[in-house]
Amino acid sequence: MANRLNSEVANVARMYPERILQFGGGNFLRGFVDWVVDILNEETDFCSGIALVKATPGSYEDLDAQDCLFTTYLHGVRDGTFVEETRLISSVNRSVYPYQNFVAYLELARQDPIRFIFSNTTESGIAFSEDDKLNDEPPATFPAKLTRLLYERYLHFEAAPEKGCIIIPTELIEDNAARLREIILRYAELWRLETGFGDWIARHNMFCNTLVDRIIPGYPEADAERIFAELAYEDRLLVAGEIYHSWIIEAPRRLLDEFPVSQTRTPLNVKIVDDAAPYRRIKVRLLNGAHSSMAPIGLLLGVESVREAMEHDALGSFLEDLIYDEVIPSVTDISQDELEDFARDVFDRFRNPHIYHRLLTISLNSSSKVKERIVPSILGYLEGRGELPSRLVLALAAFIRLYKGEWEGEMIPLNDDPQVLDWFRERWAGAESLDDLAETVLANTALWDRDLSQIPGLVDRVSENLRAIEAGRLLALL
Repeated sequence: MANRLNSEVANVARMYPERILQFGGGNFLRGFVDWVVDILNEETDFCSGIALVKATPGSYEDLDAQDCLFTTYLHGVRDGTFVEETRLISSVNRSVYPYQNFVAYLELARQDPIRFIFSNTTESGIAFSEDDKLNDEPPATFPAKLTRLLYERYLHFEAAPEKGCIIIPTELIEDNAARLREIILRYAELWRLETGFGDWIARHNMFCNTLVDRIIPGYPEADAERIFAELAYEDRLLVAGEIYHSWIIEAPRRLLDEFPVSQTRTPLNVKIVDDAAPYRRIKVRLLNGAHSSMAPIGLLLGVESVREAMEHDALGSFLEDLIYDEVIPSVTDISQDELEDFARDVFDRFRNPHIYHRLLTISLNSSSKVKERIVPSILGYLEGRGELPSRLVLALAAFIRLYKGEWEGEMIPLNDDPQVLDWFRERWAGAESLDDLAETVLANTALWDRDLSQIPGLVDRVSENLRAIEAGRLLALL
């Protein structure tokens, strides 16, 4: 058995100046944000260590035992070839525990070099609670903890403008930083803090909305022993993830002066942009849209996973044509080259043999997903080309057929709002014809936020596809 990873085993003695506070130490932050910081430290003059704050009770026992060192194991398909790589991450200096030592937590606020604050506290982490108090040690919610720390910094440095922070949350909610800033200002009001603090927050702290994307399953149980043998040490915090990554940061271009992600030798897919909304739309239309198109068709064909869908003789090429010939033309405010680059990355990710993504899992809550991911592309294509996109319309029809709830005599274990599932079952049971069914479903404004049955030709095209599916000719439609 190899020695367990620590600073002596790894021969790592250097600690970078502590310029970053990070709320959370889960797989995503370690396999993405800390990985980026480690590359910046090695390849630029960023020179920033991380103080990792435990935002919930408990401790990072394994991390502390390894002197805050851990390894990333990244894998995926790049330009048609499977690649894998490991990296020893030494960007984390120490762990700080507000629930065990609140004084040490507040001391972070008084550290002169602190400049960046990163977080990932799950989608529910950016939340407001009137139960949080200024004198709680600590307050319960992450935003309240952060407000208390920033207030301490404001007081200690006497509202110095240069002591504000660059706050970059990575929680998966839209406009995450704007939401966080709003909640901090609500706490300032709730706790009746002086108005100067709110002014300092608003004027001298940079809150950056973000979009992040990297699948990080966590500890690679099946590959761990092989990797340990190659590394010559055991790492209980080994974190596996796909090699693809994307980090869109909505911020002024001057952020690059302090966060030099464009200066690394290792290519980083980290962009500083004026507006993250177009990139959110790319992800929803292309990546999520491909998922929500392949799921109903694949399930009806007996395909179980994303990779199997891409390897399917007919479905794989159908999905590529759907994205390149119909979805990309439906997006007009983003360059063709950027859309095609993103699409190539999407299909490389889908072919990753180390990631098993079940289509049944993707089908979760499909009623709302189809509305957000497929319908806008149908409308955009129709507006630009003056005709309906045949593949996207087939995906819409396959979704309607899937929500009958049975296929070839077997029940489909759908997972969605029970009222939606009941509605579809009742429509299928009571429909006089597939034409009537298609019109009823498409006219349901509660599903689509508009009456899709009014789109010329759509009812006919959907009902034609439903008849073909019912007749066992789905494969022939691809």
